[in-house]
Amino acid sequence: MTSYSCCLILLLFTWSTAAYGPNQRAQKKGDIILGGLFPIHFGVAAKDQDLKSRPESVECIRYNFRGFRWLQAMIFAIEEINSSPTLLPNMTLGYRIFDTCNTVSKALEATLSFVAQNKIDSLNLDEFCNCSEHIPSTIAVVGATGSGISTAVANLLGLFYIPQVSYASSSRLLSNKNQFKSFLRTIPNDEHQATAMADIIEYFRWNWVGTIAADDDYGRPGIEKFREEAEERDICIDFSELISQYSDEEEIQQVVEVIQNSTARVIVVFSSGPDLEPLIKEIVRRNITGKIWLASEAWASSSLIAMPEFFRVIGSTIGFALKAGQIPGFREFLQKVHPKSTNNGFAKEFWEETFNCYLPDGSKNSPASTSFHKGHEEGLGAGNGTSAFRPPCTGDENITSVETPYMDYTHLRISYNVYLAVYSIAHALQDIYTCTPGKGLFTNGSCADIKKVEAWQVLKHLRHLNFTNNMGEQVDFDEFGDLVGNYSIINWHLSPEDGSVVFEEVGHYNVYAKKGERLFINENKILWGGFSKEVPFSNCSRDCLPGTRKGIIEGEPTCCFECVDCPDGEYSDETDASACDKCPEDYWSNENHTSCIPKQIEFLAWTEPFGIALTLFAVLGIFLTSFVLGVFTKFRNTPIVKATNRELSYLLLFSLLCCFSSSLFFIGEPQNWTCRLRQPAFGISFVLCISCILVKTNRVLLVFEAKIPTSLHRKWWGLNLQFLLVFLCTFVQIVICVIWLYTAPPSSYRNHELEDEIIFITCHEGSLMALGFLIGYTCLLAAICFFFAFKSRKLPENFNEAKFITFSMLIFFIVWISFIPAYASTYGKFVSAVEVIAILAASFGLLACIFFNKVYIILFKPSRNTIEEVRCSTAAHAFKVAARATLRRSNVSRKRSNSLGGSTGSTPSSSISSKSNHEDPFPLPACAERQRQQQRGCKQKVSFGSGTVTLSLSFEEPQKNAMANRNAKRRNSLEAQNSDDSLMRHRALLPLQINEPLGAEPGFQAASSPETSSQESVVGDNKEEGPSPEAEPSLPSVNSRNFIGSGGGSVTENTVHS
Repeated sequence: MTSYSCCLILLLFTWSTAAYGPNQRAQKKGDIILGGLFPIHFGVAAKDQDLKSRPESVECIRYNFRGFRWLQAMIFAIEEINSSPTLLPNMTLGYRIFDTCNTVSKALEATLSFVAQNKIDSLNLDEFCNCSEHIPSTIAVVGATGSGISTAVANLLGLFYIPQVSYASSSRLLSNKNQFKSFLRTIPNDEHQATAMADIIEYFRWNWVGTIAADDDYGRPGIEKFREEAEERDICIDFSELISQYSDEEEIQQVVEVIQNSTARVIVVFSSGPDLEPLIKEIVRRNITGKIWLASEAWASSSLIAMPEFFRVIGSTIGFALKAGQIPGFREFLQKVHPKSTNNGFAKEFWEETFNCYLPDGSKNSPASTSFHKGHEEGLGAGNGTSAFRPPCTGDENITSVETPYMDYTHLRISYNVYLAVYSIAHALQDIYTCTPGKGLFTNGSCADIKKVEAWQVLKHLRHLNFTNNMGEQVDFDEFGDLVGNYSIINWHLSPEDGSVVFEEVGHYNVYAKKGERLFINENKILWGGFSKEVPFSNCSRDCLPGTRKGIIEGEPTCCFECVDCPDGEYSDETDASACDKCPEDYWSNENHTSCIPKQIEFLAWTEPFGIALTLFAVLGIFLTSFVLGVFTKFRNTPIVKATNRELSYLLLFSLLCCFSSSLFFIGEPQNWTCRLRQPAFGISFVLCISCILVKTNRVLLVFEAKIPTSLHRKWWGLNLQFLLVFLCTFVQIVICVIWLYTAPPSSYRNHELEDEIIFITCHEGSLMALGFLIGYTCLLAAICFFFAFKSRKLPENFNEAKFITFSMLIFFIVWISFIPAYASTYGKFVSAVEVIAILAASFGLLACIFFNKVYIILFKPSRNTIEEVRCSTAAHAFKVAARATLRRSNVSRKRSNSLGGSTGSTPSSSISSKSNHEDPFPLPACAERQRQQQRGCKQKVSFGSGTVTLSLSFEEPQKNAMANRNAKRRNSLEAQNSDDSLMRHRALLPLQINEPLGAEPGFQAASSPETSSQESVVGDNKEEGPSPEAEPSLPSVNSRNFIGSGGGSVTENTVHS
């Protein structure tokens, strides 16, 4: 069985090595062998295998100069290590390097040779097999390039724990250590690259892109990661296509159609150069320009794509490139390549492709075989021969005279990764070489034997590797076998010197930085399309300007939107805002909705015209009230002032001052204290005012309509009781205000709801019911006052001014009835304004109707401000009442006589006679007439019934009063004996009490009659207990009274002395 296994493995090894003849490998012996996998060719020739004969190995085509340079980097690193006195001294590294032809099948063929040799060594079959040349096991493999190839190789090498260190495979799938146990790499995985691509798109504010990916383990995971990142950034993908270098023409045409019809200008490509080349050629053929290509590192610097003839189509490429490294001496090593090298079987083909010739001693590369490669070779310069036959090579050609990617050592990226991979393996071997027993990584701290080292032992040390490279950077693989590195961002430019494509570094991406600070781009270095500095537009919709937001269009991706203006109260201060932000509560959006500005604060301010006007009216009211109060104080002893009840008038004027002043609390910015003060101040002031008017009016009415005043009347209507009634009426309002302030006190309130752009600072009344009670109680008192004033409207106007009080109450009601709908229909500062207007209007109405007439008489008609004028008015009222009563009784008596005797109605016995004219029947002499004119007197016209009576009163000097009084008493006594009618008439004509001072409370008395009430003057200001020092002298006696009726008769009355 052992012999059978030996033979089987040998056959496998023989077959694998037969496929790679001496010219298809680079090999050198050593104590330790490293394997290498490089894409010396871009692909294999398509060949139909019909299996009619033994299948032949496929032919590799299209020489890859960059792949050969990477191979040279590995050889250079090994030779540098072998010559190092400190790294692996007394040890020699050898290598076995194979061409993968950029395909999985060729890579697996090479991998089998590594595995077969290791398997032979592990079986220890030397004693059974006669092996003339022993080849040491491959303890590590450097490669491969593409992620798809590395995936296949890693699956095979992982079975035998042979470490694989890749220099260019960046697929994130390879970080899965459960599946790829022995895979490590010196290139960052694509997870960072996909994130960087999304960051670039976001940086340039693009949101409408297309994606193309290679249909392998490199393209699919990379583009999938990009989609995840794009979704987080609201980047929409218009199309997503998969490509391959083996796609047929129809598939390529279909992808190109999609690209041509798409409105997305940015195309993200995760692919290698060979897979992308067929697509780019078709796009160039159709001349599809104006696209921006975002390239992954696998093709960002590919010589297959970065060609001048393609530049008009892909000149706007921005790509990722690995961080360039420095390899001292590598340039000279590249120039030493020779076709006759014994250790490098790929040198001959390289030489032929570089100089477009053939080496005579090589059968494979003879002119006859060159025709097979026509049109398939890749190269820049002489390598692209088109003739059927090539000239022979001498082997002495100057390698520096030809420009090929092989000599492009300005930016060593993949080459440096190869260099770093070799040094990583060497340092792992160095750790094994210098391991101290007891401190090793294996069981019980044991160490591996460097002379019999196995692949799994090297893998163990690679996982714990930590060294510093030649650039001073720390190198250590993480738990996933990855090295975290940074990216350079390059932009394709067209060289003005030779027209070649150059890669200009325009930025970098630092994966170590925190999010948001990883990307740096110098836009000044970027040329779009090779010449433009303007960033291209690649959005589904135009940018929404500040002040607008993106609105979703039904059935379209989220990146396709319409711009919608931000609603009032919201703003957006950035372009392409997804939503408008609400302004803070005290702010409102400006006209363009790009920012928030403080809301306008509005209240009835002192400085605005409306506030100034109301303030001036309030001050005018205070001034006028103060003026009236001053006039009343100065003329306090005059009859007019006394007749109006001075103390109540003073209190009334004080309340009006409070009314005018309370209106000022409604002006200015409302504060908590002003809100709690203004309504109670207004309510209490008006109730005090109305209470004074009510008590004053009601007192006059009761006095004039009462019968003969008694001491009880005088006591009841004393001054103290008047003030008590005023206080009680006002106290009710005070109680209402106290309850209001205790249960629901008003407060300052910032109202944001009435108007969007304005904050109204108003007073929140706390309880509208309480405000209603306050105003309602005031109106109730006003209604009672109006009733008494209307009822006493025919009393002597000097006492209660009933008509004017009635007018003032009418004005009061009109104002406050109008106030209710106005108050309910207004808002903001106008609520306060309406209330101020109502307060001022009501206050001015009361002030004008009650006091202006009296002030006018006091200041401009002093002749009417006399005691005679006051008494004349009172006497006229008394006569009017008495005359009406007398005429009614006369009419009753006449009707009674007619019914009994049938006579035409003689007048009853009376001292009143009728005359047909209005003249005095007894004219006086001229001297007597002059004397009568010199006497103080007055005339009053009194209308009643169907006629008008003129009452003339004259007053003598006080010293004549005694005699006149005695005569009047005798005549009155005689007449009282004639009839009851005469008695009633004389009583009606006796309005004044003898020697009663004007200032006394019961100053005026009248005889009672069944039809009339007794009358009492309210002009007195003194107390009941005794006469005031300011009391006026006794009323002068009345000498004679002539009553002239309009009915054709004259009525003459005897002199009545008071």
